[in-house]
Amino acid sequence: MSSKNATERIAPDAAGIARAAEILRRDGVVAVPTETVYGLAARADREEAVARVFQAKGRPQFNPLIVHVGDVEQARRLARFDSRADALADQFWPGPLTQVLPRREDSQVAPSVSAGLPTLAVRVPAHPVMRALLGQCDFPLAAPSANRSETVSPTRPDHVLATLDGRIDAILDAGPCERGLESSIVALREEGGWDMLRPGPVGPDEVGAVLGQEPGLSHKRDGAHIEAPGQMLRHYAPGKPVRLNAVTGAGDEFFIGFGSVQGDISLSPGGDLVEAAARLYECLHRAKQAAEPRIAIAPIPDEGIGLAINDRLRRAAA
Repeated sequence: MSSKNATERIAPDAAGIARAAEILRRDGVVAVPTETVYGLAARADREEAVARVFQAKGRPQFNPLIVHVGDVEQARRLARFDSRADALADQFWPGPLTQVLPRREDSQVAPSVSAGLPTLAVRVPAHPVMRALLGQCDFPLAAPSANRSETVSPTRPDHVLATLDGRIDAILDAGPCERGLESSIVALREEGGWDMLRPGPVGPDEVGAVLGQEPGLSHKRDGAHIEAPGQMLRHYAPGKPVRLNAVTGAGDEFFIGFGSVQGDISLSPGGDLVEAAARLYECLHRAKQAAEPRIAIAPIPDEGIGLAINDRLRRAAA
């Protein structure tokens, strides 16, 4: 589409979902709600459609995409499942867990989706609007976060439009996302073992309890053997210097508090990490728009979903 054209805003009703499915069927790109963040969806089986996602986001070609499908049977047609993958699917799908699995040789997914890797990142989302949309598409959807590359992820429609208005065909507007953090990404190794490539709403302890095995924790940097989204050193950046673990804010800083540490805004006044995760990107968007040229953020406990929050904050501050 021309950058001069405004992005169409679509209601999340039956007519709107049908409209979004038709745009996708014609190789268009649509921002879609998930329970984690808004994704920028295109049909994953056509290279032309996938290329428009990379172009709209300004995303590097070496950074693979997550493929979203309606159920585990559709996922099996794209990737090779073993008993471990089955167990994770049974426990966490539909939901905010992405599995990186060996790609099937007969998979119809466009090569650029997996950035030339022999693996494929696949997820069954839980958001009812996204599930209804997948039910109207006879093809899988590649859907990274619906924002310009490296910027703060979108949890509201206005966040999407802040960087992508006029660059994408439409947004399926279903209001704010519930979880607020991107899905956890787990890679199951063919030689045994597994790695948490990106922490998220499903913690390593939860995955380990299902698999009966301790995880690794992979921290890839700047395109060196990137296996999945969210592994770039610099990511989720608000465009201002970010200072972490601050107990007070300086005069030129917009201060994001947590718990007893108050600020201009708080991730969670009560110190609730789940609430903090849901509000993280909203607070970073507010900080980005504030007059102060710098951002300070209170300490976040490095436990539970706090692991995922701190992962995002370290990359935002890089």
